[in-house]
Amino acid sequence: ALTVRFITRRFIGDYDPTLEMIYRHMAIIDGEMVHFEILDTAGQEEDSLQIEEKIKWGDGFAVVYSVTDRCSFDEVMRLCFLINHLHSSPKRSGGTGGAEQPPVVIVGNKKDLQFDRMVSTEDGENLSKALKLPFYEIS
Repeated sequence: ALTVRFITRRFIGDYDPTLEMIYRHMAIIDGEMVHFEILDTAGQEEDSLQIEEKIKWGDGFAVVYSVTDRCSFDEVMRLCFLINHLHSSPKRSGGTGGAEQPPVVIVGNKKDLQFDRMVSTEDGENLSKALKLPFYEIS
């Protein structure tokens, strides 16, 4: 829903949230035309090789969890560690090590579902501070 909203500027409730998709989109950011290719993994369970290939493919990451699903929040640290590890490997940086890290943001989704909340805003803020990453809660 987050990706569809970004691309269409509308909330569309009728889509298959389990379907992995690549979206292509152009937008003007800070006065420059930016071409996006967005891989929406839809949070499906995958083996570690599939996850690693997708992380290697990306140049920036929005690690999204649901505030109504503690298990999705618990995956954030693991995914951020994998992103950091895979993007700092010598193979990725041309053999020199210390590659520049891609931009990563942590996003807590479904902020409007207060009665179903299982992850507090404070939990998200504390994790983002520990990982030194930006954090947002959205609906």
